[in-house]
Amino acid sequence: MQMIATVLGAIARVALWLAATCMILMTAFVGWQVWGRYVLNDSPNWTEALSILLMSWFILLGAAVGTREGFHLSFDLITHLVPRRAKVMMDVASDLVVLIFGAGMVVYGGQLALGTFGATIPVLHISVAHTYLPVVVGGALVAIFSLERLARRAAGLRVAATTTGGHGVTEV
Repeated sequence: MQMIATVLGAIARVALWLAATCMILMTAFVGWQVWGRYVLNDSPNWTEALSILLMSWFILLGAAVGTREGFHLSFDLITHLVPRRAKVMMDVASDLVVLIFGAGMVVYGGQLALGTFGATIPVLHISVAHTYLPVVVGGALVAIFSLERLARRAAGLRVAATTTGGHGVTEV
C-alpha cells in the first residue's frame, strides 16, 4: 500500500503542477486577448478557444487532486450528530459515489471525444475531441483516487478526511 500511495502521490503532484501551468497560461492568453482588443485593436482569434481548453484542464485536474486530498465538497452537518461508525460509513458511501461519478466521466467523456473526433476547432486546427480529454483524464484520476481512499479505509489506514474532520494530504 505504501508504494501505491507514493506513486499516486507523485501522479497527484504532477496533475497539480499541470493544472497550475494551465491556469498561468490561460491567464496570460486572456491578458494577451485583452491587450490585443483594447490596445492594438487587433485581438488574436485563438486565445479564447485555447483559454477555455486550458481552463477545462486545470479545473478537472484540480478536482481530481482535491478528491485525493479530501477537499471535495461535502455536507457534514449530519456527521457531527451521528456516532463515529456512522461517520465512517458515510465517508465510504461518499467515496463510492465519487468513484462512480469519476467512472461516468470516463465513459461518457470518452463517448463524446470519440463522437467528435472528426470535427475540428477552426481557430486551433485541432479535433473537437481534445475538449473532452480533460473530462476523461480528470474522471480517471477521480476514480483512481477514490479507489485509493476506499483501499486505505479497508486496510485501516488514515485517509484525508472529508466528513470525519480535517483536511489535508493523505498520509503515507
